[in-house]
Amino acid sequence: MKELDVVTFGEAMAMFMASHPGPLHEVRQFTCELAGAETNVAIGLARLGLRSGWASKVGDDAFGKFIMERLKNENVDIGRVIIDNQYPTGFQLKSVVTAGDPEVQYFRKGSAASHLWIGDFDEHYFKSARHLHMTGIPLALSDSARSFAKHALAFMKQNGKKISFDPNLRPTLWNTEEEMVREINEAAFQADYVLPGIAEGETLTGFQQPRDIASFYLDKGVEAVIIKLGAGGAYFKSLKEEGCVPGFHVDKVVDTVGAGDGFAVGVISGLLEGLSIEEAVLRGNAIGSRAVQFPGDNDGYPTKIELEDYIKRNLEGVN
Repeated sequence: MKELDVVTFGEAMAMFMASHPGPLHEVRQFTCELAGAETNVAIGLARLGLRSGWASKVGDDAFGKFIMERLKNENVDIGRVIIDNQYPTGFQLKSVVTAGDPEVQYFRKGSAASHLWIGDFDEHYFKSARHLHMTGIPLALSDSARSFAKHALAFMKQNGKKISFDPNLRPTLWNTEEEMVREINEAAFQADYVLPGIAEGETLTGFQQPRDIASFYLDKGVEAVIIKLGAGGAYFKSLKEEGCVPGFHVDKVVDTVGAGDGFAVGVISGLLEGLSIEEAVLRGNAIGSRAVQFPGDNDGYPTKIELEDYIKRNLEGVN
């Protein structure tokens, strides 16, 4: 088994993007793309030349085949993706908007990925990676997927692997907000790096200021907290340092979905390459700002050369 730089897991879906703006029920033509927070991160890391792997389940159907082929073409390792002949692959519909966030409708209940369970966990596969990236979404999919996620988190921590955690809150998937906050924070406390958005941080900690949100997690043993501030860039704090990294100027926002995952790609790749937290956050801001200028969830994720060129060309707008 080949070594991986980063392993992640979760649910991928076929995403039908509307061909023109308007309410979803009025759209007659769609384009099929790939959606999934964890697959976004795996793809982004692979484009930067890192060896990323994604573990999950997909149905034995056209959507499942589409996801597998797309990830294979993006050089993401899919050696631990299980083809499930009992449950289907989920899908979603996504609108096109001229401003603000798009409308998204999910058709994922009872999906193959929601039936992940501890018996699907491959110790050798996960142990082959030096970093685990996890989001809060698998914790919300089902009881069995939550057990798989908790097991993966505990296993990687016990084996001395670095762990990044993006809350990626999906309130509609949880029974109550109280349950969501409890389960998400329990997982976050075990991570080395926690990457919430500012609104997520407020929900999860009850604090409004980035410094207080960060301290909440640092007090629980987290190594560093990096808080996304949208157009304002990002705030970071560790036990040794803290600071703000301004965002990159964007003339026109096309689609905000995938920006947070792109931010994670920049931060994770930077840390794995030995950059300082501040330098890694700058890279995260760059990829996040690039992502919002493209329609697909991961269309704007760059190659290493494209990223270096983008940062170089836009650096004056950051300072």
